Amino acid sequence: METQRQKKISGVIQKDLADILQRAATDGGMKGTLISISKVTVTSDLSIAKVYVSVFPNTNGAELIEGMKAQQPLIKHTLAQRTRHQLRRMPELHFYLDDSLDYIDGIEKSLKKGENPIENRDLLPKRKKT
Repeated sequence: METQRQKKISGVIQKDLADILQRAATDGGMKGTLISISKVTVTSDLSIAKVYVSVFPNTNGAELIEGMKAQQPLIKHTLAQRTRHQLRRMPELHFYLDDSLDYIDGIEKSLKKGENPIENRDLLPKRKKT
């Protein structure tokens, strides 16, 4: 169960980080790429933030996540500058690729073919639990 403080910090991080990443992508030459933060969860001691990133088109999503992990100190510093009045200490950022849109798309395609993924679970690939 998340506390109000965890929810507030998650919301602040989600809003500001989405702006930072989208601006960095357009400045970096990725004009047609849409980056959004689908979810942020913060641990109870407020030291780690899990950031779930959704990328459209998803063709270069894994490469983009690796770039974010490599640039994590710079992203954390930029985020800390923007949230210096709301947060005393910036949590460590862990980036994960959110594949829920692809999973939903696979379900819709399967249903349009007349197959039933509920009865035959082998139609859809297994998702990793993080």
